[in-house]
Amino acid sequence: MNAADAVTDALRELHTRYAGLRDGRLADYIPQLALADPGAFGLALVSMDGHRYSTGDADLPFTVQSVSKPFVYALALSLLGLDEVCRWVGAEPSGEAFNAISLEPDTGRPANAMVNAGAIVTTALVPDTRDAPRFDRILGFLGRFAGRRLDVDEQVYASEALTGDRNRALAYLVRSAGPLPVDPVAAVETYFRQCAVRVTALDLAAMAATLANGGVNPLTGDAVVPEPVAAHVLAVMATCGMYDVSGDWLLRVGLPAKSGVSGGLIAAGPARFGLATYSPLLDPAGTSVRGHLAIDALSERFGLHLMHNPALAASTVTMVTTADDLPAAPAGERERAHHERVAVVAAQGALDFTAAERVLYALDESGPQETAAVVLDLRPVTDIDTVARAMLRSGLDRLTAGGRRVAVADPAGRLVEEGDEAGAARRFASREEAVDWCASGRAG
Repeated sequence: MNAADAVTDALRELHTRYAGLRDGRLADYIPQLALADPGAFGLALVSMDGHRYSTGDADLPFTVQSVSKPFVYALALSLLGLDEVCRWVGAEPSGEAFNAISLEPDTGRPANAMVNAGAIVTTALVPDTRDAPRFDRILGFLGRFAGRRLDVDEQVYASEALTGDRNRALAYLVRSAGPLPVDPVAAVETYFRQCAVRVTALDLAAMAATLANGGVNPLTGDAVVPEPVAAHVLAVMATCGMYDVSGDWLLRVGLPAKSGVSGGLIAAGPARFGLATYSPLLDPAGTSVRGHLAIDALSERFGLHLMHNPALAASTVTMVTTADDLPAAPAGERERAHHERVAVVAAQGALDFTAAERVLYALDESGPQETAAVVLDLRPVTDIDTVARAMLRSGLDRLTAGGRRVAVADPAGRLVEEGDEAGAARRFASREEAVDWCASGRAG
């Protein structure tokens, strides 16, 4: 039983809470999207260390739709630079729906790259050459964000092309104002194919995590875009990604996000995680009903709001070893053999959701198959918030339930709740006492 499953447990709890909701409706203006299973619902989270958590229909393929917009915007920025892209597309919230006519009076620029008019221009900005056709560039780039090769749902593409007159009209309107750099027909056809790229919730979580990780895919290590580009994309997502409800979303959920009419929804916690949901029943703003509720609840539960002060993430876990490798390890062969079966994980600093996830994952990586016991050393920890405390206690309880002896070096009692000890884990004042107790095999 894994300690880090405490994160999966939270996703499962939210899945159970909202799976029965039948509010919302399918996006029937694209006929093929109206064929989606209204009960489909998946949740996925990818951490900055590449740890993946998911539940429900997180592996179910669907088309990316408007969730492609921030990533194609990132491609244009990485190829052309911020100033050049801003010549053609603005960065101001439109306060209007995704398919609204939002053009600057003087320049004719679309308001931002998240609304359809701006996304069509952004797609058109991607260079198109014989050696690297525009759509091939886009498809390959989306795949690098996801960490795997992606493909197109040709049926959805055909359905969008058949019914996409409003997007064609937007392209011609932008062209009439001057700033569309290519033929409107070519721009829109590429945009339709871009929206029909097939992904899963786990793919989208990895893509969001890549933006959150400064442009580096945490699963593959691929530096997909430079860090400034990732920062610019997250900024536009935060202010414009949820269209006419972007302000309310940032106020309540507090995460850069992007929705799509197929039911996909991503959110990014900079330097912390990428989060994605899939559920095709939409609210009037075109956002997944279940996905919105789940991300909102997860943000509140784990204190993920961008404006909260997170713990420093880079150096939470300072040690993952076995007791016989510690400086004070005993010299005797018998004692050493006992201590070889005791894993030790040490943490430091202030622990929040992100830091606690790192600690739980380190506990799992400390050798659950080879060691009979584990010690969590919390002596250098300066603070544990309520969320992190609950996660750590749950994770340690899971290890105990799985048959491992678990001890905590916690002289300050930071893991202790009022009127209670540290759950199933045994608490000690020093790491040496905790290791000795685990090595001895005493149960009480």
